[in-house]
Amino acid sequence: MAQEELKNRAEVSEALTWDLTGLYPTKEAFQTAVADMQTAVKQFSEMYEGNLTDTQTIRTALSQYSEIMQTADWTNHYAFLPATTDLTNPENTGLSRSMDNVLAEIGAQLSFFDSELKAVDTAILDQVEKEEPQFASFIRHIKEDKSIQLDPKVEKALAQLSPVLGAPEAIYEQARLADMDFGTFNVAGKEYPLSFVLYEDHYMYHADTAIRRAAFDQFSTVLSKYQNVVAAAYYTQVQKEKTIATMRGFDSVIDYLLYDQEVDRELYNRQIDSIMNDLAPVMQKYITHVKEINGLDKMTYADLKIDLDADYSSKITVEQSKEVVADALSVLGQDYIDRIMKAYPERWVDFVQNKGKSTGGFCTSPYGKHPYILMSWNNQLSDVYTLIHEIGHAGQGILSGENNSILGAEPSLYLIEAPSTFNELLLTESIRRKSEDPREQRFALSNMISNTYFHNFITHLLEAAYQREVYQLIDEGKSFDAAQLSDIKRSVLNKFWGDAVEINPGAELTWMRQSHYYMGLYSYTYSAGLTIATQAFLRIKEEGQSAVNEWLEFLALGDQYRPAPAAKIAGVDITTDKPLADTIHYLDESVDTIIALTKQLTD
Repeated sequence: MAQEELKNRAEVSEALTWDLTGLYPTKEAFQTAVADMQTAVKQFSEMYEGNLTDTQTIRTALSQYSEIMQTADWTNHYAFLPATTDLTNPENTGLSRSMDNVLAEIGAQLSFFDSELKAVDTAILDQVEKEEPQFASFIRHIKEDKSIQLDPKVEKALAQLSPVLGAPEAIYEQARLADMDFGTFNVAGKEYPLSFVLYEDHYMYHADTAIRRAAFDQFSTVLSKYQNVVAAAYYTQVQKEKTIATMRGFDSVIDYLLYDQEVDRELYNRQIDSIMNDLAPVMQKYITHVKEINGLDKMTYADLKIDLDADYSSKITVEQSKEVVADALSVLGQDYIDRIMKAYPERWVDFVQNKGKSTGGFCTSPYGKHPYILMSWNNQLSDVYTLIHEIGHAGQGILSGENNSILGAEPSLYLIEAPSTFNELLLTESIRRKSEDPREQRFALSNMISNTYFHNFITHLLEAAYQREVYQLIDEGKSFDAAQLSDIKRSVLNKFWGDAVEINPGAELTWMRQSHYYMGLYSYTYSAGLTIATQAFLRIKEEGQSAVNEWLEFLALGDQYRPAPAAKIAGVDITTDKPLADTIHYLDESVDTIIALTKQLTD
C-alpha cells in the first residue's frame, strides 16, 4: 500500500505535536527573556571581567553565570526546536539563525569567564570546588583545559564565529531536508511518493521486496546528485575540527575530539575494532537467517532492515503505546514511570510526519524544564523502540538536572547513549515475558536485534568505522571528495557484511544520510552506551532491586565523574574488554536462540 503524501506542518494534528509553551507561554515572553539575558550578560561582564581573583568572587560569579546559562538554554531551545519540525518554513529558520547570532555574541562577551578562570591559581580553584561542590565538575574541566587554552582574544573570536563554524551542518541539513526532491517511483504500474523521511521511516522497512528495492534505487539516484555539495560541506567540517585541534596543541583530530569525552584512544579503537571483527560473524549469521525466512533471492543492502517475521508485526498507535511503555519501564519503579508518563498529556513528543521535518529521533532536555522528543510515528513497533529510546534520554535528563547544577548536568558523550539503549532492552524483555509462544519469543528477540542492536551496534558503529578512516586521512594532511568517501564507506560495509550481503549500488552513499558526522566522534558512543546498558540490564535480571538502585544512581550522576568511574556505579568496568566481549556473546546466544525457535516452529 502506498504511503500517503506528507502533509504540510500547518495541516497536521496539533495534539500529536510538542507544546513549546512549556518553555515560554508566548513569543513575546521569549523575546523579553532574550532582552533580559543580554542585559544580564552586560552587567556580568562589567562586574567580573578582570576581577576573578579570589574564592568568594568566583563563587558568586558561578551562581550568576549559571542563571545566565539557564536562560540561554531555554531561549535556544525555543528558537531552534521549530526548525527541526519544519525546515521549509522561513520563519523557523529565521528565528533559529537569529538566536544563533545572539548566542554567539553572548558567548563572545562571556568568553573572558573561562579564560580568566583558567588563569586562576589551581589552589584557589581547588578551594572553590571544595566550598561549592555543585560546581566541582565545571572546575574539573577548567583545570584540565588550562593546557589547551588559547589567548583570550582568540577564544573570544572563536565564540563570535560560532554560527559560521556551525555552517557545515546547517548546509547539510538544508540540502537534505529542504532542497532534495525525491519525486516518485513506480512499481507494477503504481506510483509511490518518496522523500527523505518516507524512505528512512517507511520504505526502508517495507515488507514488499519490489517496493523496498525500487525505493532504495530512487532514493540513491537523488542522493547521488547532491554528493559533491554534501562532500564539500563535510570536508569543511572536518578541516575546521583539524584546524582547531592543531591550534589547541593536539597532533591528532581524533585525540582532540575524544578529549571532551574524557576517554582515551584505546577505548575508542576497541569499540570499533571488536565489533568490526567479532560481531560481524554473528550478524552475518543473523542476516542470512532473515534472508532464508523471507525467501529472498539474495540479501542486498536495501533489504537489511526488514523484519524476520513481518506477518507477525502488529500496528500500534500512539495511544496504545502508553500501556506498552509503562509496562516496559515498570522495573525502574513507580516514581520513574510517573515522571516519564507526563510526556503524553504534557506533549513532550512531536509524533507527526510532515514535510521539512528532521528524520530519525532525538531528545533534548532544557535544564529545569521538561524534555522534548522529536520522532515520526508510523504505527510500527519500531516507533515504540524509538520512543522508549528517547525516553531513556529524557529520564536521565530529568534526574541529572535535579541532582546537578546546569554547569554539571551533561554526562560525557561516551555515556550518553546508555540510558536510551537500556530502555530498549527493557521493552524487548517486556514483550518476551508476556508470552511463552515460540513465535512471539522469536518476534521479541528478532526485534531486539533489528531495532536495538542493529541501529546502535551496527548502523552507528559502521558510521564510526568510516568516520575513523576519514579523520585519519585528515591527520595525514590529505583531503577527500565524494568519490573517496563512497569508496571508504563501501569498503567498511564489505568488510563487515562479507559474502552475506550484496553491497548494491547506492549503499556507498550512506555517508550522506546522517547528521552525526557533524557532531564529532558521536557515532561510536552508541555502541559504547549499549555495551554499558546490556551489562546493567543483565545485572538487573540477575540481582534485582539493588542493581536497579545503582542504575538510577548512575542516571542522576550528570558530569560528576569521568566515564570509567561513572560506569562502575552501574556495575560495569569499561577499562577492560570484558563488557564488550560479554555483550557480543549475549548477541550470539540470542541469534542462536532465534534460529532454534525457527526450527521449533517449522518442525
